[in-house]
Amino acid sequence: MWIHTIPFQLNASDDRGIDIVRGPILSFASTRTIFKKGFKLVILDEADAMTQDAQNALRRVIEKFTENTRFCLICNYLSKIIPALQSRCTRFRFGPLTPELMVPRLQHVIQEEGVDVTEDGMKALVTLSSGDMRRALNILQSTSMAFGKVTEENVYTCTGHPLKSDIANILDWMLNQDFSTAYRKIMELKTLKGLALQDILTEIHLFVHRVDFPPSIRIQLLIKLADIEYRLAAGTSEKIQLSSLIAAFQVTRDLVVAEA
Repeated sequence: MWIHTIPFQLNASDDRGIDIVRGPILSFASTRTIFKKGFKLVILDEADAMTQDAQNALRRVIEKFTENTRFCLICNYLSKIIPALQSRCTRFRFGPLTPELMVPRLQHVIQEEGVDVTEDGMKALVTLSSGDMRRALNILQSTSMAFGKVTEENVYTCTGHPLKSDIANILDWMLNQDFSTAYRKIMELKTLKGLALQDILTEIHLFVHRVDFPPSIRIQLLIKLADIEYRLAAGTSEKIQLSSLIAAFQVTRDLVVAEA
């Protein structure tokens, strides 16, 4: 995108090869402006999607044209930017957006697009996006296209994320039912709604922090949850890890009763 011939903006996730560096970027950086003063600006969005060869080529371009061109690299994961490129940049870290900043912008988009969004639907968008405006807009668009109306239930269903009522039921089964019954009911719910154990685990982890467990018992339970998450990330069976999750909560229940 060319704006007044001075800034040059490129989404590096679309054009991530070395040719884009040797082509449009090099061409733009190497030309000099006659009637305008100041630096030319190259903006590379999602630069962490560029290949290593492209990043090395970009490093050479940056070194060669420092007199008249400045480069702005925007990335999600700094670890995917090669050290040689990092050393030539000043880092600026931006945290997630707060709900106070997200809601007005979402309301503007909703009004302009004529989307039907309920109050609980708006809260669900903000909660599931975790401060990521692009994710919030993607969820809004997907839910609106799939259901027509953006409600809390529709947002959670569209993203495959467990509802708060689902988490409440799962916790109730693990703490108040016997092992076999709890396992059967949770498996039925997972199958019916297509829930991932990883998402269930994330929500349950928040619950553990809110409940007033004795400190020693809370620590043991959190260690168990961390072990389960690690094993899930390693690709183990969800059924076995679900059994481990239920067992951890039922052992916790017995310990709490014993200490009471």
